[in-house]
Amino acid sequence: MSKLSFLISASFLAAACQPSVSDAALADANGAPFDVTVVADFDEPWAMTFVPGTPYALVTEKKGKLKLWQNEGAVVDVEGVPAVAYGGQGGLGDVVLHPQFAKNKLVYLSFAEAGEGGFGAAVVRGKLDVASAKPVLTDVQVIWRQAPKVMGQGHYGHRLAFGPDGMLYISSGERQKFDPAQDLNQNLGKIVRLTDSGLAPSDNPFSGQGSVKSQIWSYGHRNPLGIAFDAKGRLWNQEMGPAGGDELNLVKKAANYGYPRVSNGDHYDGRNIPDHAAGDGFEAPKVSWNPAISPGGLMIYSGDMFKAWKGSAFIGGLGSKALVRVKLDGENAAKADQWDMGARIREVEQGPDGAIWLLEDERAGSQGRLLKLTPKK
Repeated sequence: MSKLSFLISASFLAAACQPSVSDAALADANGAPFDVTVVADFDEPWAMTFVPGTPYALVTEKKGKLKLWQNEGAVVDVEGVPAVAYGGQGGLGDVVLHPQFAKNKLVYLSFAEAGEGGFGAAVVRGKLDVASAKPVLTDVQVIWRQAPKVMGQGHYGHRLAFGPDGMLYISSGERQKFDPAQDLNQNLGKIVRLTDSGLAPSDNPFSGQGSVKSQIWSYGHRNPLGIAFDAKGRLWNQEMGPAGGDELNLVKKAANYGYPRVSNGDHYDGRNIPDHAAGDGFEAPKVSWNPAISPGGLMIYSGDMFKAWKGSAFIGGLGSKALVRVKLDGENAAKADQWDMGARIREVEQGPDGAIWLLEDERAGSQGRLLKLTPKK
């Protein structure tokens, strides 16, 4: 038995808080080809990741708690999480594991923090210690910050993904400030690429051109709320655009995705933004949505439980309250399915057995449910 398994079963399982799982499962999800099982309730959940080799997952709650969940139903707090600036779109955000987690136990968290100038996203890493009476993150250190901090609590982005190159990619929103997305001296409105300790790699496109500029991998992004790699190592991101301008992008080194100079949507106040056009010098989205879906998390499916969907991208819909499937074909993409889930879907994750897992952003008040999708019987 692993230390983590022993800790859960022997040290605090009896005292763990049992989630008050909502009684009603989604009966049909509008005729979707999957069954939906309601597994647990969380308070404004934002992200999750499964712990390899165990039946456990780490789940973040926006107000600042990191939860360790096991499939029998017990949920316990992980201590050592940094204080977060909760409010608006800010709070505790994404959680991912180091590619060598089995050896180094490193966990990465993104969150909103307050500081000089206002608010900004940050990323910490720490070691998950399960030898104590309760799970705890130790040696927690900040490895990245949005620069500069600005007023307002929107468009943090702050999704995390490790690439096949071992580098950490961070999506950084433009904080509802528009122009920083085109300013290479700020890391707002960018996809950032770092080493696992937060340094700028020498093969980044703007390496050696300043501490902030050296971090940048791509730019011209608005509010990128999902990043994921496909089986061939290509990086995709979805981002919440302006009115009618949500996007799925194939992210390329040094590419400019155009915001706010171009977009397939317009400003919410009705002001026009020029559409993407051939030869405009900007990278156009592979797919865009009008009306908008308000995209949440992004997952590219690699399992065998849903064989027909292998290689597809799955996007959580917030305003659309949907699960959206996009068919990927090399560097091309096409809309495939959109299922009404009856609640804002913040996170989409693939389980170890190939099941698809969803986190509802909220359903009644701040409660959101953890859902498991399996092929319809």
